[in-house]
Amino acid sequence: FGQILRSPFMKFVAHAVSFTIFLGLLVINASDRFEGVKNLPNETITDHPRQVFRVKTTQFSWTEMLIMKWVLGMIWSECKEIWVDGPREYVMHLWNVLDFGMLSIFAASFTARFMAFLKASKAQLYVDLHVPDEDLSSATLPEEVAYFTFARNKWRPSDPQIISEGLYAIAVVLSFSRIAYILPANESFGPLQISLGRTVKDIFKFMVIFIMVFVAFMIGMFNLYSYYLGAKYNPAFTTVEESFKTLFWSIFGLSEVISVVLKYDHKFIENIGYVLYGIYNVTMVVVLLNMLIAMINSSYQEIEEDADVEWKFARAKLWLSYFDEGRTLPAPFNLVPSPKSFYYLGLRIKGGLVRLCKATSRHHDNEVEMGMLHSRQKAERFTPHPRPSEEFVPRKPIKHPTRYQKIMKRLIKRYVLKAQVDRENDEVNEGELKEIKQDISSLRYELLEEKSQSTGELAGLIQQLSDKFGKNTKRH
Repeated sequence: FGQILRSPFMKFVAHAVSFTIFLGLLVINASDRFEGVKNLPNETITDHPRQVFRVKTTQFSWTEMLIMKWVLGMIWSECKEIWVDGPREYVMHLWNVLDFGMLSIFAASFTARFMAFLKASKAQLYVDLHVPDEDLSSATLPEEVAYFTFARNKWRPSDPQIISEGLYAIAVVLSFSRIAYILPANESFGPLQISLGRTVKDIFKFMVIFIMVFVAFMIGMFNLYSYYLGAKYNPAFTTVEESFKTLFWSIFGLSEVISVVLKYDHKFIENIGYVLYGIYNVTMVVVLLNMLIAMINSSYQEIEEDADVEWKFARAKLWLSYFDEGRTLPAPFNLVPSPKSFYYLGLRIKGGLVRLCKATSRHHDNEVEMGMLHSRQKAERFTPHPRPSEEFVPRKPIKHPTRYQKIMKRLIKRYVLKAQVDRENDEVNEGELKEIKQDISSLRYELLEEKSQSTGELAGLIQQLSDKFGKNTKRH
């Protein structure tokens, strides 16, 4: 059974199914609020009159407990990957960075939620010990205890539960974006995902120009209207935050021209606002966005030509990631120690004991052996140390390769031969055609030169023949 699970295909299927179940748990956790919440932000609901409201809201549900187990399993898997590959190799893969960020946000969210639960439990413990009233609505409570009986509309902005809910929302979005990692395994979605991933580089290049223009107009419009707070029909451009919101949403056509109109008769400021706002819309919407669309279209067409080859390489890379030993069981089953773990632990303990026994036996050697050891050390002191190249022992060639090694060797040979043939074809199509044209042109010049030389020689022979023929006629 262990050999079956260690096969690359079964590992891929197991991890894919595990991640699908994890996404299903995220959906189920929010299913009770699909039709709306039971109470409004200014309402409280408790199970009994002496219960603190926050104790009910901060309790973990069964779906959240399962999600926490999956998160712990994925964190343990990432820790093992960092230990095996090393931090530098781990960071080189962007999917690992995404996983690390997603799991860190999940851990921070559940930690904040747990802290809120602890504080609410302390408030409930105070009520159980020191409040004799049967109903907390009529009891007099200390401020730090009464806070945990308030409805959501009276919570502080830095409340741990509010922070936990915000971080959890970000982690859910990152979790669903993780689906793109397994898309290269599919023939239909793989090339599309690779093409879209490559166009992200063009988007990052475009963002440099976009941010530069956006910040310039944001600061300029803020400097123009910052003195007119309360003197406009809307608060646009009166603060840096409002300037950012207005200019950002105007890209999508969700801002109005009234944003630059003043209640006072300051036409000069209004005219400058109209001009700057119009130039911004023309620059961003008409020029830059259309340029971005053209760049993405060009990049997509270039990648689409080789999409099949790119997809096959990405699929092979995905499959090869499951060929390595380890990480057989998916989350959360990897949290359970396997018999292999106990076996390796026993081997390490045995090796440590053997080294300890050897060190003890060496420590109890007699003086004669110590003297011999000192003489050996003196002799070794005058012997040169071997170079690293001399210490290197090459591996022996494999006498009986496995079927997998034979197949991989054939595939590598096939790829190398195809690459050589393609390179030779490319050289014939480009370089050799130019050489052939040069040879033809040089041959043409050589033929013309030989023709001119032959013509001159023929004219000389004709002249000589005519002279001889003329002399013979005069004698006769």
